[in-house]
Amino acid sequence: MPLTRPTKADLEAARSRVLRDVIAPDLGVLFCGINPGLYSGAVGHHFARPGNRFWPALFAGGFTPRVLSPEEDGSLLDFGCGVTNLVARTTASADELTLVELVAGGARLSRKVARYRPRWVAILGIGAYRRTFDRPGAIAGVQPDLLARAEVWVLPNPSGLNASYQAPDLERAFRRLREAAGMPDRSSR
Repeated sequence: MPLTRPTKADLEAARSRVLRDVIAPDLGVLFCGINPGLYSGAVGHHFARPGNRFWPALFAGGFTPRVLSPEEDGSLLDFGCGVTNLVARTTASADELTLVELVAGGARLSRKVARYRPRWVAILGIGAYRRTFDRPGAIAGVQPDLLARAEVWVLPNPSGLNASYQAPDLERAFRRLREAAGMPDRSSR
């Protein structure tokens, strides 16, 4: 059953919500968003806003056998993947986050990674990665620094608002990560 489109009141009420992490020990890749948007907070699932390209990019990159819907976010564990966020609080835009929140979120992420031991952490947003970890020159792809013993890969933000990266660019970026992580190609193509 598809998600019910939230009302304006639902979106405003979502400002106090926190999404649960989809995480387990020893994942191949832990995807880390910047923070949940109001739409995701309202419906209770990661990357739920229509137009967000996370789920199609995940499939196109070979992580899943089909395009999952946001309400299936818990099934990521079946494919050796998980999802969390740098900052838990929902906002209308990631621009509402402060540097203090991002840096604190990076420290929390490091503790989470030390506890759950994913092989790779994929940060979804180059600008957020640069600010959070004080790496102003970072570019997309594998990073030279580990995060609590996990390899780090920076992916473009999959938001539909990120016009700098089109669908084929996202597909290539996700596929390169999957290949680097040594995970099987689960896409049906």
